[in-house]
Amino acid sequence: MTAPSRIPAPPSIPPLKDGDRLTRDEFERRYDAMPELRKAELIEGVVHMPSPVRVEQHGDPHADLITWMGTYRANTPGVRASVDASVRLELDNEPQPDALMYIQAAFGGQTHIDAEGYLVGGPELAAEIAASNVSVARNNKLRVYLRNNVREYLIWRVEDQAIDWYVLRQGQYEQLQRTSAGLLQSERFPGLWLDPDALLRFDAARVLQVLQQGIASPEHATFVAQLQQRAAGQP
Repeated sequence: MTAPSRIPAPPSIPPLKDGDRLTRDEFERRYDAMPELRKAELIEGVVHMPSPVRVEQHGDPHADLITWMGTYRANTPGVRASVDASVRLELDNEPQPDALMYIQAAFGGQTHIDAEGYLVGGPELAAEIAASNVSVARNNKLRVYLRNNVREYLIWRVEDQAIDWYVLRQGQYEQLQRTSAGLLQSERFPGLWLDPDALLRFDAARVLQVLQQGIASPEHATFVAQLQQRAAGQP
């Protein structure tokens, strides 16, 4: 009697490991097979998996940064903010910024959401909380964001007590300079104002006070009108 044929078991999917060199498709295949994994990135074809998150080095800064961005988003139609969202860029790059803001495509933004729910293309603003990974944030990741037209890139260097805010000008990143009042004011998102010293000392009340001043500015009102015109199909 002939033994019944057996269907071979599907090959197991290898787990993601820090330092793996993968294509974006293989990175996503392994990432999807690890539902317990909260964060992993593919930068220039290399997998980066951050260490466990500490409260003062990442958790608290992340919360304050998102509160600031989310408040602006709530007052600006057509602008969205996301936390730890994977972004599909080139075939060997899929970063997962700690926070990002983008303008929806219907409002004239430079990205779109594909059929699988991923953001495709460089968002207008990417932000990273950098503690042990400062070198990656200021080198490889910066080059990837520059190459993919991320218009502004904010790095909060927690241990250095510093904030770097880069803006894309004529194909290069330049540091955004403080105003005479010591503030940083976004060029791509008018009214997105920041008191960096207040953010560094976790003075959320002051951070939001300054942001509200930006939201109340004529520049923000003009930006909102422009977004609404684009959504209505007006030039």
